[in-house]
Amino acid sequence: MKVPHTEFGDRRTASMEAKQAMLARFKPKPTVTATQFVDRKALKAQRAQELREAREAEKEAKRLEREAAEAVAAAEREAAEQAALEAKREERKARKAAERTDAQNRRLAKLAAYAKAGSSDF
Repeated sequence: MKVPHTEFGDRRTASMEAKQAMLARFKPKPTVTATQFVDRKALKAQRAQELREAREAEKEAKRLEREAAEAVAAAEREAAEQAALEAKREERKARKAAERTDAQNRRLAKLAAYAKAGSSDF
């Protein structure tokens, strides 16, 4: 068996290749990269915007509910006032009718008294 004749340059090249191979083992392997990167700042801004819109919609719903309740209360107040006015009118009409009936009865009583007094004279 014959020992191959190697020169210094060949040994140096082999040594450098071995070192490069050892260093290559420690280099990080390329990872799978996403084709579309997630922009976390934009995603956070989008979530914040959605939350704002949800809160705005909730506020608007509460405002509409409050306005509807106020409208119902106003309608009830108006109906109560109308009923009170109607009751007052009916009471006044009844009082006027009673006064008119009383006045007619007094007039008839007066006429009857005059008729009695006049028939006794003859």
